[in-house]
Amino acid sequence: MANTPAEANTAAARPFTAFNFAVLIAVTDVTTSNTQLCAASFSECDGMEMTMEVKTIRAGGRNWGPVHLAGPVSYGQLTLKRGMTNSFDLWNWFEKMATTGQTGYRTSATVVIRASDQTDLAVFQLTGCLPVKLKAPALNAKDGLVAIEEMQIAYESLSLQSPQN
Repeated sequence: MANTPAEANTAAARPFTAFNFAVLIAVTDVTTSNTQLCAASFSECDGMEMTMEVKTIRAGGRNWGPVHLAGPVSYGQLTLKRGMTNSFDLWNWFEKMATTGQTGYRTSATVVIRASDQTDLAVFQLTGCLPVKLKAPALNAKDGLVAIEEMQIAYESLSLQSPQN
C-alpha cells in the first residue's frame, strides 16, 4: 500500500540521510560576534560514538555462562574534515585552550541531521568539548583546497535529543 502525500511528509516517512548536517559550536569570549563559534561548513563529520565496557563475571555454580555487567562508557572524538570558514574563531579557540591554565573554554556542540526540506531529524548534543587537533591544508596555488583540512574535538558525553520542529 502506497503512502498518501500527507503520510509521506511525516518524520517517520523521511529517511535519515548523512549528507545534510550542521555542526554548531559556541564558546563565550572566543567568538568575534554573538553567534556560533563554528561559522564553518564541513564536508565530513565523523566520530559520534559511545562504547560501553562490559564486565564479565564467572559465578560459581552458574555453569551455563558468565554474567555480563554494564561498565563505564567511553566516547569517541568528533572529526570534522574539509571545512570552510570566513573567521578565525576555531583557530582562536584552539589557541586559547593551548595556553597554559586556560581550561575554561570547554563547550558543548550540537550536530544536527536534516531532511532535504531542512527539517531537523536528529539532534546530537556533545558536552565538555575540547579541541585536540587542528590541521590546515597543504598550500598549493593550483588547487582550490579548503581552509581547514581537519579538526578533532574530544567530548565527555553524547546524547540524542528530540528535534525541535
